[in-house]
Amino acid sequence: MDARIRKLLCAALTVVSFALHAETATVRGYWLEPAGTILHIVPCKDKLCIVIVAISVGNHPQVDVHNPNPALRGRPLCGLRIGEGFVESDSRHARGGRLYDPRTGRTYDGSMTAEGHLLKLRGFVGIELLGRTQTWTRAASSPNPCEQST
Repeated sequence: MDARIRKLLCAALTVVSFALHAETATVRGYWLEPAGTILHIVPCKDKLCIVIVAISVGNHPQVDVHNPNPALRGRPLCGLRIGEGFVESDSRHARGGRLYDPRTGRTYDGSMTAEGHLLKLRGFVGIELLGRTQTWTRAASSPNPCEQST
């Protein structure tokens, strides 16, 4: 095969690969947050929820100790729904949800955007512009539910 034809074929395959990857970007699926916890974004009726499915290894609470409701402070973090009410505007965007941060016990409004293998999760109070974004990475595989992740 001629070297020019190989180069053109390689370039064409690269473009097709990028196009396919862009089409499959979705907020749904398993995501790894910076501290190592794995979360699953799944349908809950006609909206999306976020559930902790694997806890990062480390010296940290395994239960919801920071919950403002004392009656809920003993519930396990693994399996805990930390996001709900997200409405997908398309496969790459969801907004209108609520996010619970078990590290602080606070709840925020939220939105999310999938960009390839990254998820930009934005938490805010009232005005999205004044919020904070955390970037999650798509998990390589689905974990066994509620295990210690590495």
